[in-house]
Amino acid sequence: MSIDNQIQVVLIDDDPHLRQALCQTLDLAGLKVLPLGEATGLTARLSRDWPGVVVSDIRMPGMDGLELLTELHGQDPELPVLLITGHGDVPLAVQAMRAGAYDFLEKPFASDALLDSVRRALDLRRLVLDNRSLRLALSDRQQLSTRLVGQSAPMLRLREQIGALAATRADVLILGETGAGKEVVARALHDLSNRRTGPFVAINAGALAESVVESELFGHEPGAFTGAQKRRIGKFEFANGGTLFLDEIESMSLDVQVKLLRLLQERVVERLGGNQQIPLDIRIIAATKEDLRQSADQGRFRADLYYRLNVAPLRIPPLRERGEDALMLFQHFADEASSRHGLPLHELQPGQRAMLLRHNWPGNVRELQNVAERFALGLELALDSTPDGPAPGVPMSTGGLSEQVEHFEKALIAAELGRPHSSVRSLAEALGVPRKTLHDKLRKHGLNFADSGNAHTDDE
Repeated sequence: MSIDNQIQVVLIDDDPHLRQALCQTLDLAGLKVLPLGEATGLTARLSRDWPGVVVSDIRMPGMDGLELLTELHGQDPELPVLLITGHGDVPLAVQAMRAGAYDFLEKPFASDALLDSVRRALDLRRLVLDNRSLRLALSDRQQLSTRLVGQSAPMLRLREQIGALAATRADVLILGETGAGKEVVARALHDLSNRRTGPFVAINAGALAESVVESELFGHEPGAFTGAQKRRIGKFEFANGGTLFLDEIESMSLDVQVKLLRLLQERVVERLGGNQQIPLDIRIIAATKEDLRQSADQGRFRADLYYRLNVAPLRIPPLRERGEDALMLFQHFADEASSRHGLPLHELQPGQRAMLLRHNWPGNVRELQNVAERFALGLELALDSTPDGPAPGVPMSTGGLSEQVEHFEKALIAAELGRPHSSVRSLAEALGVPRKTLHDKLRKHGLNFADSGNAHTDDE
């Protein structure tokens, strides 16, 4: 059994009288103490984020204090360990300090000396764990930025929501169109949670035949149905201790929805053909591309299950709502593909960037990734023949050819303005036009270099 985080001091001494006296000293000082008569097995009971300190005698039968120190520091080198030595054991104490002991106390010692050392060690432990927490939070933010690429307001908000939800025990409902990245978000929630060392089990309910969905999810006992010759562990049970990601939940039958609702409420699973209720420690992340509230109103989805799932919803914005994230994502996927295939990196031309910005991306990130892969392979940058959307901030043109050309030109310049440039000269070179021509076109389209956030220099 692991040691509770409320315990501040683990005290180990094989002398019951001394152990009791030291325990009383620590108790009277308001410290929560766990007294032990031997050191064997202690390391396995302490987690790396346990907030306490260990006080141990050195000379004990079985595992002695130095052996314990070595074993504890093999798991967490920053755990404070205070060692108690007998009179005349100063060489042993020096050896202990060299081995990483926080402090040593030579018998007999005053109670105040023990309390002072323990309190300083606890202060150090708090500082170490706070620093670890900060480093982990920074790592998590960096990890999210790498997985969920983009700087648009919707993506910044989504990453913030994921960071807030990941550490909780709440089940999550992910809402997003096909190809928007629902499994990527689910994996991020798992990997940033304290369940990260447990299994992540992903299953697409829409891909399961109706005849096998219950067995696949809940498992079955031998003889549960024709052909069930041996026990099968279902996906929920297999994910115990971790996270189960259930995609396309809208495709589940009403009968299966009833069982899922019970599992969510009671946290137990019962295999088909069995009577045993198996307790689950599991987080469920469901995902859908449909409006479940509307489906519930139409009787295609259970309303009680919808309300149970909708406690912590996360909406993934479609790519068409993310502005220039499309360019950032495209370059990210193209760079990945170039590296994977051992090919040189290709640079997007201004006209290509404008084309990417105008596209409506009905297949979302998945479609963009495929286009970027083809681009990295040196193939033509061709988009599916679907209606294109306007460039960010530019209304869809409904006029003739000349008007459409004007809109395209404005979109092209606006897209390049969104990229970092040190001067108008740099912007003009990127667009392949003389500076005077660029100045004329900026005035014609009501665009301003300074308004773009780029630095103004004198080489204009």
